Amino acid sequence: MLLDTLRAVRRRSEALIAPLEPEDLMLQGMADASPPKWHLGHTNWFFDTFVLQPHAAEHQACDPLWSYQFNSYYDAVGARHPRPQRGLLSRPAISAVLTWRKKVDAGLEALLQELPEGVDDLVQLGLQHEQQHQELLLMDLLDGFHRQPLEPVYNPEAELTLTLEEEQWLACPGGLTKIGHQGEAFHFDNEVPQHRVWLEPFELNSSLVSNADYTNFIADGGYQRPELWMSAGWALVQQHQWQAPRYWREDNHEFTLAGRSCLAPQAPVRHLSWFEADAYARWSGARLPTEAEWEHAIGLHGTAMQHAHRVLWQWTASAYSPYPGFRPVEGAIGEYNGKFMSSQMVLRGSSWLTPKGHERDSYRNFFPPASRWMASGIRLAR
Repeated sequence: MLLDTLRAVRRRSEALIAPLEPEDLMLQGMADASPPKWHLGHTNWFFDTFVLQPHAAEHQACDPLWSYQFNSYYDAVGARHPRPQRGLLSRPAISAVLTWRKKVDAGLEALLQELPEGVDDLVQLGLQHEQQHQELLLMDLLDGFHRQPLEPVYNPEAELTLTLEEEQWLACPGGLTKIGHQGEAFHFDNEVPQHRVWLEPFELNSSLVSNADYTNFIADGGYQRPELWMSAGWALVQQHQWQAPRYWREDNHEFTLAGRSCLAPQAPVRHLSWFEADAYARWSGARLPTEAEWEHAIGLHGTAMQHAHRVLWQWTASAYSPYPGFRPVEGAIGEYNGKFMSSQMVLRGSSWLTPKGHERDSYRNFFPPASRWMASGIRLAR
């Protein structure tokens, strides 16, 4: 079973670059993004470094310079190439990266035949990590393509097509509840321990905020009214002259992975920063839910909480911090999540770019509040 999953995940990463030209593989539109080739190299480096080198005696480690290039943020492993300069890495060529991936695949398949104790958890972590990068690859590519006058099309079939259904407010009585992952299925370390939280009674909207809703916010001077914004958000609005969501274009169009498209009024608004989501919520007389409210509500209402998954990640009012009793795992792997638990906000759910099977109700995604290139949207609470 794990072997089948390994093959499927690894092949999907390579299939994602099939529509791209060689020049696209080095595209890095901003410091927060990474080129497609780097994503393929980094996810392979993860398996090479954390699975094969320690546990496969016959495995020959990758070139230390490759490790330097494809390390992301693991300080315990060693120095790394500066993130804003990943788009300068014309070598190794994509052919060499793909050959390296085949070598690692062969090593992993051999290892899975006689799996040492505990290594299956590492392999599973590596596969979940690669799925995260599959989503990041597409979001980063959208950022890079949107900066180009020719407005390239990645793949028409990669676009989100959805008309929001009629909304209602879902009553949640509050009280003492538990949040956090439970059970033996895979989860990241930041999803545990499960713990108790007290919630006051609240309501959560059954649907996401639409483009039409957000257009009304803009028309009412949403980007010109400082009273709606957190101070840091208002400074960004002034500095960057934000006037609309990240990929909106003139004449009611937006830029997508399918190129320039008409802005659908009843589609969910997307690619917003936390500051924009928070300002919209304040303008509408509501607020963003906490992550505990989000998780409690989906457990209470199930499918009545529409589009919780596979549409857009949804900003919450919760700062990304450790759950009570959280302990990162020992070693370099412990840097995976714990070291980022400051200056970030939590998003819940999943997006249409999230690989199938990767989503779950306890998943804690996180980004800085100014980030707006991700597949993020808004669900209101009150």
